[in-house]
Amino acid sequence: MAADPYTLLGVSRTATEADIKKAYRKLAKELHPDRNKDNPKAAEKFSQVTSAYDLLSDKDKRARFDRGEIDGDGNPSAPFGFGGGGGPQGGFRPDFGGDQAGDFSDLFEGLFGGRGRAGGGGGFAGGFGRRPQPKGANVAYRLTVPFGDAATLAPQRITLADSKTIDLKLPAGVESGTQMRLSGKGQPGPGGNGDAIVTIEIQPHRFFTRDGDDVRLDLPVSLSEAVLGASVRVPTADGAVMLTVPKGSSSGKTLRLKGRGFHKKGGGRGDQLVTLMVELPVDDDALVEFVQGWKDNDRNPRGNLGV
Repeated sequence: MAADPYTLLGVSRTATEADIKKAYRKLAKELHPDRNKDNPKAAEKFSQVTSAYDLLSDKDKRARFDRGEIDGDGNPSAPFGFGGGGGPQGGFRPDFGGDQAGDFSDLFEGLFGGRGRAGGGGGFAGGFGRRPQPKGANVAYRLTVPFGDAATLAPQRITLADSKTIDLKLPAGVESGTQMRLSGKGQPGPGGNGDAIVTIEIQPHRFFTRDGDDVRLDLPVSLSEAVLGASVRVPTADGAVMLTVPKGSSSGKTLRLKGRGFHKKGGGRGDQLVTLMVELPVDDDALVEFVQGWKDNDRNPRGNLGV
């Protein structure tokens, strides 16, 4: 019998999406195979809680489970009142007299996709009461993706438990925690293979930071470049490009490089926001002498702050 996903995650049936996500993250951190290399039971439990989260985080699947239409593995449940090898049980007691067989034919057609249909394919009695065979267990993987690859959606090669490698196509809007399902790449079972569930983790970058779909960068510029203006090389996730620094730029001025951010779910890409950071030379006597005699010393740049 499939385990109850609410029980596996330790949440109530009235839990919110946020409650479910919080519970999964806590368990996944505790049970992750990287932290339990000598504990196969933890790896198995990790797979189970990942499957439970996969079901409960899907609104449609959760609703179907709550209604009893599918079990904790996502497989169709047997109709109420029918047990394997026995007669009707519980409160569901069919009457096969008159035209009732035709009614149950329609019921089973809806539940089992046509199996147990009256007439053809072995007749109604041949498929009556059969339960779908369970699939094999899902297998959980964690894939660390370089920041630049995540922004550009570069294909990622992953090695599965059977030592086979595949090239994974990242989805638009990918972020840390994004889960990808590889159908049929899990453990074998009587009803077919389970799935592989790949959780994405994006590596931090040494000078890029993410801001939604945009990428931010603090760019050092020299005093002369800021005062006189210049064309400078700027790194992006797609490679270096030239950027025009306007004449008279101050530290903190932000320039925009269109379409150099992350791919958006709805199409298009975010931008790269470049914040200029003016670096002054150290121990430059000529600069000190110039500033001491500069008339700008009489101007208060903080006047608009009331100080």
